[in-house]
Amino acid sequence: MANKIRVIHCLNQFFGGLGGEEKGGLAPQWFEGPKGPGLLVQQLSADIEVVGTIAVGDNYIAEHPDDGGREIVALIEAQIARDPDLRPDLVMAGPAFAAGRYGMSCGAICQAVQEQLHIPAVTAMHPDNPALDIYRQALTAARAGVDVMGMRDAVDAMVRVGIKLVAGEAIIPSEDGTIPRGLRRNYFADATGAQRAIEMLLRKLNGEEIGTEYPMPAFSRVAPAAPVADMAKATLALVTSGGIVPRGNPDRIESANASKYGEYSLEGLDRLSAESHQSVHGGYDTTYANEDPNRVLPLDVVRELVREGRIGRLSETYYATVGNATSVKRAEAYGREIAAKLVNVGVQAVILTST
Repeated sequence: MANKIRVIHCLNQFFGGLGGEEKGGLAPQWFEGPKGPGLLVQQLSADIEVVGTIAVGDNYIAEHPDDGGREIVALIEAQIARDPDLRPDLVMAGPAFAAGRYGMSCGAICQAVQEQLHIPAVTAMHPDNPALDIYRQALTAARAGVDVMGMRDAVDAMVRVGIKLVAGEAIIPSEDGTIPRGLRRNYFADATGAQRAIEMLLRKLNGEEIGTEYPMPAFSRVAPAAPVADMAKATLALVTSGGIVPRGNPDRIESANASKYGEYSLEGLDRLSAESHQSVHGGYDTTYANEDPNRVLPLDVVRELVREGRIGRLSETYYATVGNATSVKRAEAYGREIAAKLVNVGVQAVILTST
């Protein structure tokens, strides 16, 4: 074992052989040696020894990622304290394929291990796994298929990438089959940008396959709704991702990567004040927003328009969250939930303010 890469492998309750959905809340458990996909890890590489396996329920960490990640780290530290030979050179998690809760668990585990134990970690998942919206920059994730039918290929990719991580070699997504992390690194190229651009153009004109050096993110497009026929008869609501909340932030909405949104009453208020409301947003200078929260959530102007008859009425509930570093997946979920609530109370238009 001394010359082999020591690995601790983290699995969900199903692949750990502990049960199905009914065991989704299972706390982390330690097992000596490999289990499930860990056996395949050792078959695929004579350089790896799976010294231990941690199995944990899909829901256990996915619902409490920070606490769950710390608990996994504590369990690993306890095993090392018991037997120093169990200190891993690498932690593997998954493969998670396209399973969202399993992916969230793998993401939280890998991030915690890297940040708290300073041990390299690798997972494998499908590029559409929702965990990538949150953990992409923290994860070294080998590409995996949609489901367990691609287990052998996913484990093989994870093993190859893990060995490179332990060796301290650079991971190049296009060469190593990993999911790009969206990180930019400076390097010295053999040719100038102008020369590379001309070479790329010539290859394209010759019908050769080319790849961009700067892939752009792809965002879904939403068709705009039809205009409101008569705003003087419409019910309007206010929604903001600018972090305007009641003073004291009663729902503890995070200043970045918000895990929730708030639902607050406007009854009895003609305008917001520095005494009643504040911004908890961590992505812009909130000085002026805190001096006058109406600058971000324009309650004062909307009340005037209602009195003038230009808007029918204002919904007495507004919704707020923080857009700073909040994942697209979460933002879409918040949008669907808030929209459903607004439709249910007859709201026909929304002013959505950002920063």
